[in-house]
Amino acid sequence: MSRRVVVLAVAGFLTVLLAAVAALLPVPYVALRPGPTTNTLGSVGGKELIQVSGHASYPDKGHLDLVTVSVLGGPAQRLDLVSAFRGWLDHSVAVVPEETVYPKGESAKEAAQEGADEMSQSQQAATTAALRQLGIPVTSTVVVASLAPRSPSQGKLRAGDRIVSVNGTAVPDEVALRKAITAVTPGADVRLAVQRDGKSLQTTVTTAKGPTGTAVIGVLPQDKANYPFKVTFGLRDVGGPSAGMMFALGIIDKLTPGSLTGGRYIAGTGTIDATGKVGAIGGITQKMIGARHNGATVFFSPAANCATAAATKPDGLRLVKVRTLSDAVNALDDLRAGRAASLPSC
Repeated sequence: MSRRVVVLAVAGFLTVLLAAVAALLPVPYVALRPGPTTNTLGSVGGKELIQVSGHASYPDKGHLDLVTVSVLGGPAQRLDLVSAFRGWLDHSVAVVPEETVYPKGESAKEAAQEGADEMSQSQQAATTAALRQLGIPVTSTVVVASLAPRSPSQGKLRAGDRIVSVNGTAVPDEVALRKAITAVTPGADVRLAVQRDGKSLQTTVTTAKGPTGTAVIGVLPQDKANYPFKVTFGLRDVGGPSAGMMFALGIIDKLTPGSLTGGRYIAGTGTIDATGKVGAIGGITQKMIGARHNGATVFFSPAANCATAAATKPDGLRLVKVRTLSDAVNALDDLRAGRAASLPSC
């Protein structure tokens, strides 16, 4: 064998080896895939997902499914180049920069805890919004659930603190708190009146600029509501706030006689606050694909996600645009009454 042939063979081998190694190298992306769906009117592990104690509840054979996204990659196990390339070729998968899901510097454990906190917060907001939608009185106070990593409130606030006012303005719930904080310029100081362990205190926090450019104090606020009866949730191992609207609809259905769904298979997504406002979420395309795959024929989309939802909607799925919990309830009323043509669509 000539020297030239040997050199070419070695060079070819090294090229293939380097390509194989490069293909397995981690890349700063994550792949979003359609995740499982769960019926808020159904059961998980033999227990009703939404459990009501101290008030009559009513069954419904229909579906009000919450939807999820499965994330491949992240701080714990980063995506490799081959998996990323496969995702780019698959219309049901979105390959996005890692920091859009996991903020830079956040560990997998921190991300999981944040997701669990957001889920807990969304369940309480859903309960408050649902009861208020039904005309059931709910009072609340705003409590610090947790502090974000490197929060500007470190050393000033702690989990469990009740925030009474911001710059002298009372904040009875998280909506009022967010409004008061975002009203100031990022970098400005805010004076907070706080109750901690039964004692009143004053503290000042220098705000930072949040992801949307508005001022933040780096806490996860949570409305601590006073309810006339108990609502609990049996869902585990799912994080984030995007199931809020579907939780609220499930609660309303549980608390009212008859079927809110009319027996239909309905899915949807959207954050919710205590006033019933429905907010945008991520992964709308993957959530719609998962919902349709599991049998949904109607999908409730936050109005803010409508453009993407309309462009990527799977065949056989009817989109309904929702801005508030009342919009969603009215849409269900229209579906039951056969007024589908009047539904607000994306």
